[in-house]
Amino acid sequence: MSARDIILQVMQVLAVLVLAPLLQGIILQFEERVQRARGPGIFQPYRDLWKLFHKQIVVPETASWLYWTAPIVAFTAMLTVPILIPVITNYPLPLSDMGDILGGGLILTLGSFMITLAGLDTTSAYGGVGSSRAVMVAILAEPTLILVFVGITLLAKAMLPFVVNHLLVAQPAVYWSPTHLFLVAAFFVLLTVETDRLPIHSSTHIEVYMIEEGRILEYSGPLLALLRWTSAMKQFILYTIFCNVLLLPWGLSYQGTALGVAGSTVALMLKFALVACAVVVVDTVQSRLRFYRYQEPLAASFLLAVLAIIGTQLS
Repeated sequence: MSARDIILQVMQVLAVLVLAPLLQGIILQFEERVQRARGPGIFQPYRDLWKLFHKQIVVPETASWLYWTAPIVAFTAMLTVPILIPVITNYPLPLSDMGDILGGGLILTLGSFMITLAGLDTTSAYGGVGSSRAVMVAILAEPTLILVFVGITLLAKAMLPFVVNHLLVAQPAVYWSPTHLFLVAAFFVLLTVETDRLPIHSSTHIEVYMIEEGRILEYSGPLLALLRWTSAMKQFILYTIFCNVLLLPWGLSYQGTALGVAGSTVALMLKFALVACAVVVVDTVQSRLRFYRYQEPLAASFLLAVLAIIGTQLS
C-alpha cells in the first residue's frame, strides 16, 4: 500500500462527491434541449445545494429519530460504494477488496431503503405514496439488479468489477457476445428506473406521479440538500458501473499518474454524456406510461438478465 494508492482511493470518492451534481446538471440541460428550451445551466445543482445548506430545517411534528438518521445513512452509503468500483483506475486500490460487486449493490439498496423508511416516518400523504410506489418498483428492480450482477460475475468468473473490466477490454469476442449484450440492455433499463428516468413518473416535486421526490417532500434545508446530493451520487455510481464495467470499459488510468487520472476523469464525463443522451431521449421522446405499466420494462429487463445467465452456462 503506497501513499499514491491511498490518494487515488480518496480521489475516487471525491470524484463521485464533487462531480455527481455536474452529471445531474448535464442531464437536466439535455432534457431542456430536447424539449427546445434553454435550461438553467449545468452548474445549477451546485447552486441549489448551496442554497439549501444555508436554509433552516423545518421538522414535521410526527417525525422520529429516523427522520434525522436516514439522510446521513444514505449519504454515507453512497460514499462507500466508490471504494469498491473502478472510477478512475482500472486496477484495485487498497480498500477495493473490502467488498465485491454484490456488496456494492446491497449498499446502494440500503441507502434507498432508509429513504423509503423516512418517507413513511412523517406519516405524510405524499411521503406514503412515494414510498409505496418506490417499494412496488423495487419488487422487480432490485431482484433484476442482483441478477445482472450475478450475470456479470458468471461472465468474468469473478466477483470484482475490475476483473470484468479487464476481460471486456482484452477479449472483444466476449464484449460482443450475446451474454454481454443482454447484460448491457438489462442494466440500461435498470438505469432509467433507478435514476427516475423511466417514463412512468416525474423527477420534479410538482407532479402527482413523482416517486423519488414524493419520499423526501417533508425535508428541508441541509437535510434536503443531503438527500438531493445522495440521489445525484447514486446516479453517478450507477452510470460508473454501467460505463466502466459494462458498456465502455476503456479510458481508465493504468498506472495512476496525474496525467492518466486527469484523462480518465475527462473520459468518464464524456461516457456519461453519451449515456445521458440516450437516457434523456428514452425519458423525453417516449409517451409517458400509466403507473401500473411499470412492470413491463422491468419484466423485460428481468428476462434479459435471465437470458444472460443462461448464456454464461451454455458458452
